[in-house]
Amino acid sequence: MKQSLSSLTRLGGYIKKYRILFYASLLFTFLTVVFNALSPYVTGLPITEITKNITQKEAVNFPYIQKMIGLILLVGVAYCCTQFLSNYLMTNVVQNAMKDLRKDIDEKINRLPVSYFDKRQQGDVLSKMTNDVDAISNALQQSFIPIINALLGIVMALAMMFYINTIMALLSIIMIPASLFISRKIVKLSQKYFKGQQDALGELNGYVQENMTGFSILKLYGREKEALKGFSQVSYRLSDFGFKSAVISGLMMPLVQLTAYGTYIGMSVIGCFYIIQGTLVIGNLQAFIQYIWQVSQPMGQITQLSAVLQSASAAIDRVFSLLDEPEENIEAEISELPSTIEGNVSFEHVAFAYNSKKPLIKDLSFEVKKGQMVAIVGPTGAGKTTLINLLMRFYDVNSGAIRIDGVDTKQVKRSKVRALFGMVLQDAWVYHDSIDENIRFGKLDATEYEVIDAAKTANVDHFIRTMSDGYEMEINEEGSNISLGQKQLLTIARAIISNPKILILDEATSSVDTRLEALIQKAMKTVMKGRTSFVIAHRLSTIREADLILVMDQGNIIEQGNHESLLAEKGFYEKLYHSQFTENES
Repeated sequence: MKQSLSSLTRLGGYIKKYRILFYASLLFTFLTVVFNALSPYVTGLPITEITKNITQKEAVNFPYIQKMIGLILLVGVAYCCTQFLSNYLMTNVVQNAMKDLRKDIDEKINRLPVSYFDKRQQGDVLSKMTNDVDAISNALQQSFIPIINALLGIVMALAMMFYINTIMALLSIIMIPASLFISRKIVKLSQKYFKGQQDALGELNGYVQENMTGFSILKLYGREKEALKGFSQVSYRLSDFGFKSAVISGLMMPLVQLTAYGTYIGMSVIGCFYIIQGTLVIGNLQAFIQYIWQVSQPMGQITQLSAVLQSASAAIDRVFSLLDEPEENIEAEISELPSTIEGNVSFEHVAFAYNSKKPLIKDLSFEVKKGQMVAIVGPTGAGKTTLINLLMRFYDVNSGAIRIDGVDTKQVKRSKVRALFGMVLQDAWVYHDSIDENIRFGKLDATEYEVIDAAKTANVDHFIRTMSDGYEMEINEEGSNISLGQKQLLTIARAIISNPKILILDEATSSVDTRLEALIQKAMKTVMKGRTSFVIAHRLSTIREADLILVMDQGNIIEQGNHESLLAEKGFYEKLYHSQFTENES
C-alpha cells in the first residue's frame, strides 16, 4: 500500500510540471459541474410555472416560459463548451506527462547495469515500457476528468438537494457511505488479481518474444506442441487473473446502483407526501429526483472505472519499480587514461562472482602487450565471455585490478573505458535502417568515403553492391532480408569504422561459411595490425596465428602460450585441438 501511494505521488510530479494547463482544466471542469448542477433546477422552473398556471386556472405565462427555455439552452451550450475545454487541456497534460515518463524510462534503461537485463526476460522489460505506460496513460486519459467531474458533481448535487429540502437530502446521503463501503470491499478483493494480471501480461510478452526469436529452431526440432503448451499455461494464468479481476470488480456497479434505486424510491414516496402537504412544489421534486441520479451516476461511473484504475495502479508500481532499480555506480574519476593509448592490458589477481555463493573467477592474472592478438578458448562456462564483460566493465571485479596502460579501469569512467573498444559479437545485431547507417553506427559522423572504406576492409563491399539499392538498401525490422554471414560482416565493418584501440571478437566468424571465414581472417589481419585484440573462439582454425592463447576452465587460466607451444605441452589445448582436426587430417 505504501509503495502504491509513493508511486502515485511520483506520478503526480509528472503532472505537476504542466500545472498551469492542469489547473485550467480543473477550472473548466468545475464550471462544467456547475452548469450540470444548474440544469435540473433550471429545467424544473418552467414545469413549476406551467403547473401553477394550470392549477390556478391562469393563462400560461409564455414570456416567462420562453425566457426559461433560453436559459436552459444557454446552460446547455456553456456545459458543452466547458466540457470540451477541460478534456482538451487535460489531454495535453496527460500526453505530455506520459512523454516525460517514457523519456525517463528510456534514460533509466541506459543507466541500468548489464546484470539487470541478464536476470530478466526482455519481454517483461518491454512490457513495462509499453503496456504498463499505456495502462497509466489510458487511466489518466479516460478516468481523471470523469473522476474529478464526478466528485465535484456529487458535491454540487448535494448542495442543490439541501437547498430544495434538507430532510430529504439528509436521508439521501445515506447511499454515499453505503456505496463507499461496497466499493472499498470489492477493491480490496480484486486488487491482487489486477496486479497478477499485469505480471502475467509481462510474463506472456517475455514468452512470446523468446519463442518468436527462436521460431525457426522450434520448427526445426518439432517443438511446436511444447511451445504451445508453455504458451497455454502462461495464457491461462493471464486469463484466470483477468477473469477474476473483471468479475469481482464488475460486482461493484450493480451493488452501488442498488443503493441508488433504494434512495430513488424512498425519496419519491417522501416527496409526494410533501407535495400533498404543500411544502414542496412538483418542479422541485422532479429536480430533486434528478439530483439523486446526479449523485448515483458519478458514483456508478467511478465504479465502472475501477477496473481501469486498478490495472493502472498495478502498472504504476511496475513502472516505478523499474525507475527505482539500482543504477551503475557513478564513481569519481580518480585517474585518467593516457592521451595516447598503447593498448597494454593486464589482469592482476582478479576475482569475480555473479553469485557470491558461487565464485567463478578466483585468482586470474595475465598480461597482454600492445598490438598482441590474444585468443581465449575453453569449454562452455569456462569464463571466456565473463572475462570480456569484466574488461569492458559490464561487470566490475570483486577484487584485484584490470589495467589498461597501467591505469586501473575502476578508477576511470565506464564511458571512457568502453570508448577504447570495438566489439563484434557472436549474435550480429543490425537495426531497421539503411546498410550505410548500420555501418555508420560505429562512428556517427563518418563520411561516405569512410563507410565504403570500412566495408571494403571487412570484405563486404562486394556483397553490398550486388544488393538492390546498394548502400541505401533498407534492412527490415527482423534483419531477415540479408543473411547471417552478411550481418556479421556489416558488424565487423561497424567495428572497423570506429577505429578502436582494442578490438574484441566474440566468435566473429561463427555465422559465416569457410570462404567468408577466409575473407574475414584476411580483413582481420589488417584491422588487428597495431591493435591489441581479444578473440573468443571455439573454431581453433581462426587462432593459429595468435600471439597468446589463454586456455580457460572454470574461471581459471590452465594453460597459456602460442599455438605451437601449447601443442607441444600435450595438455588440454592439444586434446581440444585434435578433437577438431585429427579426423579431417587423417
